[in-house]
Amino acid sequence: MLLTFEIEKVEPLADGAPFGDAGAYERVIATARGEVDPASPANRGIALIDKAPRNAAGRVEYATIVFILRPKDSARGNGRILYEVNNRGRKMLFGNIADGPQGVNDPKTLADLGNAFPLRRGYTIVWSGWDPDAPRANMGLALTAPVATDNGQPIVQTVREEWVSGTRVGILETFKLSHEAATLEQPRARLTVRERADDEPRELPLNQWSFVDSRSIRLREGTQAKPGFLYEFHYEAKNPKVQGLGFAATRDVVSWLRHAPDAVKATGGPITHALAIGFSQAGRYLRNHISEGFNRDEQGRRVFDGIHSHIAGVGRVFFNTPFAQPARTNTQHEDHGFPENEFPFSTATLDDPLTGRSGSLFRGDGSDPLLIETNTSTEYWQKGASLLHTDPLGTRDVALPENSRVYMIAGTQHGGRAGATTDPGPNINPRNPHNPMPAIRALLVALDEWVVSGKAPPPSRVPTLAAGTLVEPDRTGFPAVPGAAIVRTTNAVSPPGDWVKPVASAKVYRTLVCKVDGDGNEVAGIRLPDIAVPLATYTGWNEYKPPYPKGEIADRDGSCLPLPLDKAAREAAGDPRPSIAERYRDGADYVAKVQAVVTALMADRLLLAEDAERYLDRARREPRVAP
Repeated sequence: MLLTFEIEKVEPLADGAPFGDAGAYERVIATARGEVDPASPANRGIALIDKAPRNAAGRVEYATIVFILRPKDSARGNGRILYEVNNRGRKMLFGNIADGPQGVNDPKTLADLGNAFPLRRGYTIVWSGWDPDAPRANMGLALTAPVATDNGQPIVQTVREEWVSGTRVGILETFKLSHEAATLEQPRARLTVRERADDEPRELPLNQWSFVDSRSIRLREGTQAKPGFLYEFHYEAKNPKVQGLGFAATRDVVSWLRHAPDAVKATGGPITHALAIGFSQAGRYLRNHISEGFNRDEQGRRVFDGIHSHIAGVGRVFFNTPFAQPARTNTQHEDHGFPENEFPFSTATLDDPLTGRSGSLFRGDGSDPLLIETNTSTEYWQKGASLLHTDPLGTRDVALPENSRVYMIAGTQHGGRAGATTDPGPNINPRNPHNPMPAIRALLVALDEWVVSGKAPPPSRVPTLAAGTLVEPDRTGFPAVPGAAIVRTTNAVSPPGDWVKPVASAKVYRTLVCKVDGDGNEVAGIRLPDIAVPLATYTGWNEYKPPYPKGEIADRDGSCLPLPLDKAAREAAGDPRPSIAERYRDGADYVAKVQAVVTALMADRLLLAEDAERYLDRARREPRVAP
């Protein structure tokens, strides 16, 4: 339960600029302090809660910063919370759904807000901390959680870390530890390196690395981190935080804002409904939030009426476990063996032949929200997304319950957004710049209507076995595009095992991907104009280039392979895909085809009118379709 909500600052957003009918907004920064009863059934599932220090009332305390953007005149807002789960402390809402700039964690100006889509809709936007170890710099959001002890003595456990240089981060010089080392004695730790996850690890001699302090190690002078190689560290860690309190903190903050008599001092007015949205890690968090029972507060009330999880695949977070590492995310090359993917994957109730378990992501106890899950092509290749709508062995399509929808946004990579570039980075192919956010905006509106008025959203739109559009990764029909690296395998999804000493599992779930057309673009899912009226081939996969390990799938990047401009260029390159000049007579023909696509998408409630006009405006200015 939440005890205190201390408002520290209220100030105008963007100098009082109006946002459509919602008018001006205010920024509210506060600190929420709460405590949970470890004996309550609502909290018993929190790992280490029984070893947490307790206050005089026998409860476990936590605290978090809460950041709110609210309509200055609550009567002009829509009366609904839109809670964004932060991603590693970062606010990503405006940089994604509003096509705004990346890296803005303290939104203040009009430039920070992109097209201000959620503000123009009148939401009261809320963020708070859930991960105790999320970075706090630049208004990063983290949870202040207690350290667990064993009758007052430090808890010590051998743990495993993994780092890869030059993929998700720059070239590494120092490796940061997720937990405090219990000892700095090198012989009691072990650092290994290997090129690929299936290779035998090679132990680095003690003279090639050293502790910097209890939270970091480094390679010694003369030893360089090899790009793309896997560095694995086993060490004795101590003082685990009660991380799972993050679930309770989110639950309690949102419930307080919805129901507490004095919550209007924070929200500015009464709240009728609460929606949540999360991108990537935050989407995986929301899947956990549902499955572990935290969408019901301590009084038995539903917390979020509707949830939109974007680019989570079938994952959860490695979080509610002693010495957890929630920043981890498994792909074909990285973070193997950490507990992220666990049955049940789908909201359908299914049997799992690999574990003997049965169940659903939903709990069926009245706490389940209306749920929309959206994924890009990448999640089918890297994050097992087909298991959202097939049985665990991928032998049949399954019917989802009426309170659940799943959509694949064709031809998009994991981090797709406005302003993305084709810079290949460490990859062979140019990266995929396709922006899925027009579909995400439309589906957030559909979720809102579903929650408020009961108007059901569009039917799920995914590749299926029945239609022949869900296939093995080596049977997509991808064309032989000259010079392109072509991926023909997916990241394996296996039942979780011992994450400290993992071994390769012989049990693997069958994950499938979408069939493609003659251009290499996916034939199912939500096909936005860039895919339906193409000027390039867009994929959810890419491959690393030297000196990175050969043949490995490039983290969560996709590819963009431009179509040849005309017949002569196509024939000179030996490209099997029709050229731009061969498929569009002139600019007017191209615009007409885009018009047909956006009209159909609007009719299906998968595109908003404002985004349809943006597509048409861009199409009218497209130089590659000139006669």
